Amino acid sequence: DTEVIQSPGHLVKGKGQKAKMDCVPIKGHINVYWYRKKPEGAFEFLAYLKNRDIVEDTEVFQQLFLAPWPQNSPCSLEINSTEAADSALYFCASSQSTVLHVSSP
Repeated sequence: DTEVIQSPGHLVKGKGQKAKMDCVPIKGHINVYWYRKKPEGAFEFLAYLKNRDIVEDTEVFQQLFLAPWPQNSPCSLEINSTEAADSALYFCASSQSTVLHVSSP
């Protein structure tokens, strides 16, 4: 278990639907970082969780997303009612170094 596992690999939803993505961090890691990248935009930080609790998040995250992380389950990123503006690539990472590697040019 030396990699983050994110699923599903591809998700298509219509307007107003619920969307859910899962992230299994590297074994032994207690952090999950959620990011998104819109087609014309840069990486956008959404939330940072440590030991299943949200430590840091953004106003966008608070308005649109939930990130439950139940015991013995993957961390999820959920959107209750999707909009066209939610279309993006969503990424999770389990360490700061992974985030820096992914988001570097």
